[in-house]
Amino acid sequence: MAGMRLSEAQERIAAAAARAGRPVEGITLVAVSKTAGLGEVRAAYEAGHRDFGENRAGLFVERALALPGDARWHFIGRLQGNKVRRVRPVAHLLHSLDREELAGYWVKGPGAAPPVLVQVNVAGEPGKAGVLPHEAEGLVAATAALGLEVRGLMTIPPLPHRPEDSRPYFRSLASLRERLGARWPGLIDLSMGMTDDFEVAVEEGATVLRVGRAIFGPFPENTERE
Repeated sequence: MAGMRLSEAQERIAAAAARAGRPVEGITLVAVSKTAGLGEVRAAYEAGHRDFGENRAGLFVERALALPGDARWHFIGRLQGNKVRRVRPVAHLLHSLDREELAGYWVKGPGAAPPVLVQVNVAGEPGKAGVLPHEAEGLVAATAALGLEVRGLMTIPPLPHRPEDSRPYFRSLASLRERLGARWPGLIDLSMGMTDDFEVAVEEGATVLRVGRAIFGPFPENTERE
């Protein structure tokens, strides 16, 4: 079932990219499994998919070790400093760098640290992770000064009633990335768009999509959306 849903999601992404006049090859689909069974994750892998995401450290490491080594694992959730040493060795990309303290933890350890995205709370929602837009430049600067590769920005907009509701937030992140890119040309990625709005995200320039339910089916209601 995951393989069939994956194919449908890929077709929708390709159609959105065509509408926007973008090459679909520049868009990475991260399959976020969360509460889906390992069998479903393996089915997606066997269907040819290679980019997977998790938001909990324990499950992230467990599933990364369960799949072949060519799978690329994206950590997408709030990460505590004491969990970095578990996540860092198997991460392909950290999407949720939201504070300088975390950058300090991430830079430590053997070998080169995986690249990161700075998480931006574009809507300024209380209690949501991410720096406010006017704070993003400072966090990018501090993180880059540590020698980390800051590859771009990430956001989670407010839960949309319809996909179009997310468009202003995606445009805001794209505009911020363009402005900061004048100083840091390496900021190439925009991680934005989930099951409820990923086609709009593609139209607004997303390079990374984090999609769970559209691939693995509904998650329990108390699970964070993707």
